[in-house]
Amino acid sequence: MFKELAPYLRQRAVLLTVTYCEDDQIRVVIVPQKLKDGENTALTTPLSVTGTAEELDRELPAAVVGFVAAHLQLKNALDRAKEEMDEAAKAARAEARTKARTAGKSETAKPAAPASAPDPVPPAKTEPVQPAGLFDAPRSVAATAAEDEDENASEIEEREDDEEPVDEAA
Repeated sequence: MFKELAPYLRQRAVLLTVTYCEDDQIRVVIVPQKLKDGENTALTTPLSVTGTAEELDRELPAAVVGFVAAHLQLKNALDRAKEEMDEAAKAARAEARTKARTAGKSETAKPAAPASAPDPVPPAKTEPVQPAGLFDAPRSVAATAAEDEDENASEIEEREDDEEPVDEAA
């Protein structure tokens, strides 16, 4: 069992608890310890296995191998995601810097605006829009709805005509 835990122990400490339960059952709990505050709690998910001594001798090593593999895979995935996010943030900062530099250069390179600007156009007066009432549907929508109802009714009638009558006496 410790051979299976060794790859995990290289990266983090674990708390191993072995408890005797009723009916010759033994419970083994492996709890990974946090390395730092703010660490993803999924990396500290414990493994708890209960069984007889014979069952644990036979099945615990395989359970520990799966447990260690899952935790290491999760840690690697989280590390990769963090690296990708850091790289994306660096690229975004660099892009923002270059845009700021080019914006600064283009502002200084622009010729001065003409002294006389055109007079602004006064906004046109608009009538206040009246909200539509609940039953104020446009004619085209109402006509379309009526056509849809007629189509649905004709489809239902066709289906009823196609069905064979059921012999209720049988």
